[in-house]
Amino acid sequence: MPAFSRSTPLPVLPLLSLLLLLALLSLPLTPRAAEPPQLVAGAPAAAAAPAGQVPGAAPGPVLPAPTSALVFANRSVFVFRAPLAGYPPSDRAAGALRRLEAAMARGGPLKPAIRSIPEGTQVLLDGMQLFVVTPADINLLAGDSTDSVAGAAAAHLGMALAEHQEQGSLRYLAVAAAYCAGATLVYALLLRGLSLLHRWAARRSAALLGMRLRDVRLKNVRVLDAEHYIVFARHLLNAALWLLFLMATYLWLAFVLGRVPYTRAWGERLSGYLLDVAGDVGRAVAGALPGMVLVLIIFACARLVALTASSFFKRFESGELQMGWLDRDTALPTRRIASVVIWLFALAMAYPYLPGAHTAAFQGLSVLVGLMVSIGASSVVGQGASGLILMYTRALRKGEYVKVGDSEGTVLEVGMFETRLRTGLGEELALPNAWVMGQTTKNYSRAHTGTGFVLDASVTIGYNTPWRQVHAMLELAAARTEDVAPSPKPYVMQVALHDYYVEYRLVAYAKAEAPRKRVEVLNQLHQHIIDVFNEFGVQMMSPHYMADPPAPMVVPKEDWHLAPARRPDHNPAGASPGKD
Repeated sequence: MPAFSRSTPLPVLPLLSLLLLLALLSLPLTPRAAEPPQLVAGAPAAAAAPAGQVPGAAPGPVLPAPTSALVFANRSVFVFRAPLAGYPPSDRAAGALRRLEAAMARGGPLKPAIRSIPEGTQVLLDGMQLFVVTPADINLLAGDSTDSVAGAAAAHLGMALAEHQEQGSLRYLAVAAAYCAGATLVYALLLRGLSLLHRWAARRSAALLGMRLRDVRLKNVRVLDAEHYIVFARHLLNAALWLLFLMATYLWLAFVLGRVPYTRAWGERLSGYLLDVAGDVGRAVAGALPGMVLVLIIFACARLVALTASSFFKRFESGELQMGWLDRDTALPTRRIASVVIWLFALAMAYPYLPGAHTAAFQGLSVLVGLMVSIGASSVVGQGASGLILMYTRALRKGEYVKVGDSEGTVLEVGMFETRLRTGLGEELALPNAWVMGQTTKNYSRAHTGTGFVLDASVTIGYNTPWRQVHAMLELAAARTEDVAPSPKPYVMQVALHDYYVEYRLVAYAKAEAPRKRVEVLNQLHQHIIDVFNEFGVQMMSPHYMADPPAPMVVPKEDWHLAPARRPDHNPAGASPGKD
């Protein structure tokens, strides 16, 4: 045997010995017939009462006799299944073997033949009866006849006799040994060639994978590690190598056993088994091909329909089309739902044509997967349903400024399972859609058509200040705020008349240009309200006002920039001055 490299996963010689042992143990060989029992001259065995039955008693249920095979030269000639004339199958097989040995001892051409008789069909050797094939020995329901079965037995007998003669021929054994030696040499060279090919393929695949995967980069950064793929390719090559080893060993073993007369039956069984497996695989592949063609056609049609639907809904997403309830807000979820429905329908249509779809294992696995999905996805389905409700009711839209419960911010995305907000402080909140559905939502971006979000500021002023002056000052503060929209015009309302003060509320609008904008705009608006009230000498006692103080609680304009504050013309470089 050739020496193999260290890269070979296992030693070859122990593997071959193991394969040979397993092959011999796994073959369904008929055991060699035991030493034939001595037949008692005189009355046949049927004259004796069956075991366990008293002579002269009423016959009871008779159990079927065990079968017995006539084996000669390690080849099964015929299997006796029923008694004949009181002789059980074992006695029939033993008698046939004795008659066969007697015919061989006499010499002659040893030519098998068959002859029909009323009891069945005789199997003859040189005109002498060896045994009789009766209707009870064959399967009449399968359409067999005694003549056909006897003919097959005679053919097996002829092969066994020829092999027995070959076993005694030194010339034939020498030729068989030469064939076996040549096959073994070819087998060893083939194993050596496969080993060398394996080492070359391992080196070549490692070099190619390392070179190809090194060039796979994203923004000049390697995204794939070649080591994992090289290890996987090495394991794949090892599996392919040993598969070829096993196939070569199987073929070599079948050939060698078929050259030796005594083991030829084993070699024929090995070859026949390989051909049967190859035929079964070929028939299975051929039977699955029409179904696979239909599956491919179904999935191709599904992909075409999915692409068409995606192209159609993208027109609505871009705003080119609008039709009833379908617009740019609902087009995306509708496209995803349509895609899922199309592929589920395609899978349901293709399922019966998948190979193994009707097997119990495949069906059990489908039930198990469906049960796991139904149990584990209950909350997911609830979240998805809530997301669809939010999308199709248009309760929230991207870019709107809303308040959901205690969370307030600009809507970044309304997804299938969660809604994301960006607060005025730059935080990003992920709110489960089921929770959003159970909360009160305030939408500040829909107070007026065509505007951004709404702004409001409340102050409480004493009754001694004219309300018209308060209105004018609040409107002036809104006008001084840059990000407040001039249209619609800001307005002021007296929302409550308390015991000691009047509550005024300024309502204005601003454009939602950035997620942090509303907090910044409110901050500027509050600053300008304080400045305007100080400028006109009106004191603010917000939020509580109970009595007038001894002196007006206002800040003179000359004190607006006391240290550490600075006047606008004294601000350091880069600072953004506030408005007076």
